[in-house]
Amino acid sequence: MSIESDKTALRHRMRTIRAEAAARDPDAAEKLADIFPMKLLDRYGPVVSGYVAVNEELDPFPLMERLARSGAELCLPRMEETGISWRLWSPGEPLERRPFGLSEPPADAPEVTPTLVLTPLLAYDTMGNRLGYGRGHYDAALEKLRAKGRAFACAVAYAAQQIDKVPAEPHDQPLDWAITPIGSVPLFMMRNRSALTAPADGGQDAS
Repeated sequence: MSIESDKTALRHRMRTIRAEAAARDPDAAEKLADIFPMKLLDRYGPVVSGYVAVNEELDPFPLMERLARSGAELCLPRMEETGISWRLWSPGEPLERRPFGLSEPPADAPEVTPTLVLTPLLAYDTMGNRLGYGRGHYDAALEKLRAKGRAFACAVAYAAQQIDKVPAEPHDQPLDWAITPIGSVPLFMMRNRSALTAPADGGQDAS
């Protein structure tokens, strides 16, 4: 099977797993907001991108409201013909219904550049590989942000969404962190540790 075929099969399975996790923990969004490490806002803020949850995505709004109270500038993604743009938004401000049933800021909302990006997903692994929905919008947007400067990508997920391995392709953008209702996963540290301990010859034992 190709990597894309593997991803498609995994997406079907992870939708079910995520739906089951959401049903088991209706208070997940509030739990996650309570335990989010605010050092991430201090180090990687102040402009924080969230998202409007659809289907069984874990809702980031309680966390976004906490971050706003601590001085964060919030923004949300808006789909354009050229990809995602990031638009300023505050809790309570109106949103537009857009294609694919998404709720997004209006076209006249100011465009900003987030430095801390809360990302939705179906699955992730300890190396920071992310399984999205197959359209590649977040990968392209993160690549553009990182080309301009720093952009720290933090997955918002149920613990059940962490799996052993997500199939990865060269264009996939890695996550730096994951926050779940039961704790944090410092993905960039785990990725760096793995790189430091990997054999220099590409995996062959020299003995």
